Amino acid sequence: MKTSNELKYIDIADRLELFVDDYLVAAMNGTTRRLHTPCRMPRPQNPLTGAYITVIKDGDIFRAYARHMKPGSDLIKDGNSNECTCYFESRDGIEWESPDLDIIAPEQCGGMRNVIINEPPFAHNFSPFLDTHPEVNPDERFKALAGLHGSGLFAFASADGLHWRKMQDTPVIRYQPEIHGPWAFDSQNVAFYCAIEQKYVAFFRHMKGPQEPLRAIGRATSTDFLKWHDESATFQPPNLPGEHLYTNQTHPYFRAPHLYLALPTRFALGMVQGQAIEGNLGSTDILLMTLRPGNNHYDRLFKEAFIRPGPHPENWDSRANYTALNVVPTQPTEISIYNRDGHRYVIRTDGFASIHAAFEKGEMLTRPLIFCGDTLTLNISTSVIGSVQVELQSRDGSPIPGFTLADCAPITGDHIQYPVSWQGGSIGKLAGHPVQLRFVMNEADLYSIQFQKTNSTANKPKQEK
Repeated sequence: MKTSNELKYIDIADRLELFVDDYLVAAMNGTTRRLHTPCRMPRPQNPLTGAYITVIKDGDIFRAYARHMKPGSDLIKDGNSNECTCYFESRDGIEWESPDLDIIAPEQCGGMRNVIINEPPFAHNFSPFLDTHPEVNPDERFKALAGLHGSGLFAFASADGLHWRKMQDTPVIRYQPEIHGPWAFDSQNVAFYCAIEQKYVAFFRHMKGPQEPLRAIGRATSTDFLKWHDESATFQPPNLPGEHLYTNQTHPYFRAPHLYLALPTRFALGMVQGQAIEGNLGSTDILLMTLRPGNNHYDRLFKEAFIRPGPHPENWDSRANYTALNVVPTQPTEISIYNRDGHRYVIRTDGFASIHAAFEKGEMLTRPLIFCGDTLTLNISTSVIGSVQVELQSRDGSPIPGFTLADCAPITGDHIQYPVSWQGGSIGKLAGHPVQLRFVMNEADLYSIQFQKTNSTANKPKQEK
């Protein structure tokens, strides 16, 4: 394979990196990209259901927020007085309970005792997040955006995630038809704090397209969560021709917050159960997209569905498939994704996509990297005869003595974080110097890599310039 000496070096430091985009990959020979499908689990006895769900893992507690209707009422229109934002809790992320909060009098909510927001239109799409800003006010540990086309998006804050207040009495992001098209905000509008951008970032619904407007995604940023800069005019919509994207569910991946994951709902307008239908109806499935902080576009390495409706007829009904905001860990080797119907989907940790090798050996070469640490760990899965080996190469593409392919012990098995070993010993001596990783593998999947420091006595190397 050709080397990539002319490519800019990537300072990977000790960050975990997934193979969900082309950020690390320079060349592939005999390997392919593989999108992995989450497994639909049996519906639990006490499921998490609702519309526009948000799941937050807060220490040992899973918190969830979802829109429900007052018992006996119908959804007349978005933002009506029958909508309520309800709160749920779980200890394991599987079985959920509705705590008796009585924050809002049950008689105002059709008898429901776990309602935290019932003011229209905000209960329609109230979507909180846990603020990770290093100087966050403890009284504003949780924040949220909510609102519709007519109201604009309002900012909310809470100390405990239960008792909420508006941060001001006017919207912080206003509808601008010249930017947002004929409609905006009538979906789940999400926000979070990004330490890399050093800003709050919001992703929201708007309409794009000069002919038939498509449901698309806008972006805005803020340093204080009150004064926002709308970047939607220059943010490139990820839609393919004729494609509607409903919710976007963009969020930092909890194991690699420098990488934003998005699980948008793809809306096949005018098609239900595979048949053409009139009206604002359509079947749905889930896509996987990613975004690097500061970029003005999503990366759609995979254009096909990440989660299909599957064999269950009800999943082919109109608007049946919407995943909750945030993927969360429910086991050390497992990530959970929640659908609005109460089913949970699971996938291996970091297991969204992989570099895949079949029976014949294949290779993948990374771009030049600068790392810190003394150990390289891999998230891999092989067959019983499969294996993965790694060679470290210098800037001119030549193998580094002691760290050649022949020096690397073949790795076989299923591991979330397996340390690679070479005859040359610790790679700490190479830290701070540009290297390329050459992977040679067969019957194997490589999901993620990470450099780590395990030897506390290792000398800290100087970084090349």
